Amino acid sequence: MTVTTSAPAAPGATAGEAETALRVSPLELFFDLVFVFTITQLTGSLAHHLTTGGLVQVLVMLAVIWWMYDAFIWLTNAMPPSTHGRRGLLFLGMAAFLVISLAVPHAFTGSGVAFGWAYLVVVAVHTGMFAAAGVAIGSVLRMGGLNVLNTALVVTGGYFTGTVQLALWAAAFGLQLAIPRLVDLPRFQLRSDHFVERHGLIVIIAFGESVIAIGVGAGESDLTVALVATALLTLGVCVGLWWAYFGRDDDARAEHHMAALSDADRNRLAVSVYNLGHYALLLGVLVLAAGVKSAVAHPGAPISLPQSAALAGGVALFLAANAAIRRTFGLAPVLPRLFAALALTATVPLGTGHCALAQVAATAAIMAAAFGYEEWRVGAGWETASGKDRHHHRGVQQ
Repeated sequence: MTVTTSAPAAPGATAGEAETALRVSPLELFFDLVFVFTITQLTGSLAHHLTTGGLVQVLVMLAVIWWMYDAFIWLTNAMPPSTHGRRGLLFLGMAAFLVISLAVPHAFTGSGVAFGWAYLVVVAVHTGMFAAAGVAIGSVLRMGGLNVLNTALVVTGGYFTGTVQLALWAAAFGLQLAIPRLVDLPRFQLRSDHFVERHGLIVIIAFGESVIAIGVGAGESDLTVALVATALLTLGVCVGLWWAYFGRDDDARAEHHMAALSDADRNRLAVSVYNLGHYALLLGVLVLAAGVKSAVAHPGAPISLPQSAALAGGVALFLAANAAIRRTFGLAPVLPRLFAALALTATVPLGTGHCALAQVAATAAIMAAAFGYEEWRVGAGWETASGKDRHHHRGVQQ
């Protein structure tokens, strides 16, 4: 969490005010390419160890990595990479994140040391740049000190394996949840335009991993009708996830909502929605991608229960997290997405008892039904006010 002295762009800014807008820079997009590799590595790790233990390890690794990656989004929100010095430090941070990603597949069986020390470099770069942003030294020491403590748990855990390592890294995850409550968030001034846009781009990157999973699953298999149908329907599921996040311009509405808040309220919302909420979104896409690899690889045959559960559970988690985020911003409707998340559990027997293609088709159909109902409901005049649904007939409004 970092500071900028610029005020957030006002909702409905005119063309003349566009010069004051803070948008994502090309270097930040380049920086995000490393996160593509991170998601790929985590997905591969989960796909090869699709067990409860493997899932817990990915849960913890994603949480630890996402905490500092999101911290760099706060950082560039305060310090756009507009000078060579800042760019050089971001490149150093990028290199450290790359090492972390390379260590992911064997992080619990030998490469945890490299993971931990690269993580320390990430924290050092972030804290140093954070200090250069002009923040009061007390805030820098408090945030930097807590991140160093968090890093100490990660580095120490890297020298162990098994339960001890997992416990230390899980403790680091727990500390991350407490840090926002131990730092004076109201002092931070966040630019909502850049912040919302950057997180939206991260979500698109995650969607890209699901598309990559289609290709990895297909491999060099012959393009049978079943394989092509499964691939296209899986792409349809990815489109559904995109619609859930972007389809009704929710990102723009979220930006305007945040811009209207006080600094303190905006920062609290940023932590709950964009750190914790987007962690759940990314985890959902990651789990889905792990299931997609198996589904596309064996479209006409039954898949295992863990594979089928990943396919359904990843989409369900994304929809549930997305519904919670929309409710936080006062957007509606929400219930169709929650019902769809629940209905997806019924697709698991299709994957295990019939074939992967049947489960993917049912998943796509459930999402199409949910979003189709939403569009009908909005067209019929349903709106949201103060978190409650109210029905207004157009004829009455006229």
